[in-house]
Amino acid sequence: MIKNMVRGTLAAIVVATALVSNAFGAGFDVNATITGLGLRGVDPVSYFTNGAPQDGDFSITAVHNDVTYRFTSEENRDLFQQNPEKYLPQYGGFCAFGTAMGVKVDGDPNLWKIVDGKLYLNLAPSIQERWNKDIPGFIATADTKWGELKDVNPSEL
Repeated sequence: MIKNMVRGTLAAIVVATALVSNAFGAGFDVNATITGLGLRGVDPVSYFTNGAPQDGDFSITAVHNDVTYRFTSEENRDLFQQNPEKYLPQYGGFCAFGTAMGVKVDGDPNLWKIVDGKLYLNLAPSIQERWNKDIPGFIATADTKWGELKDVNPSEL
């Protein structure tokens, strides 16, 4: 029993250390929490495999570009590790409409759309309504602006 408690404690320390150390490694090109968690813990693969976002399990994770992502299953984690760019949201998880407007604002994992096999997030329902009115146009504009915004601190925009 004590042996299991020690193992559990050590596992918790390893996970906590990884999360804290990743928080300081994430760059300005990814919308991550202060602890370095991407998509607020939502499984990025779930959008594509389940047709809806699902909260990932804190014990099933992968780190990509210094950001920790959670997954609902080891299968989803393995799919992600094989091709992260296929599953990650565009513009680092920042709001797609905001990116088109030249700013970096939070992307809500529950306000999403897959367009041409790519995941896009929006800030709020009213913003998503505006974005939905000209998705191809906003994507084209955001794709162009992202090159200028990618490595800029959001507070400087």
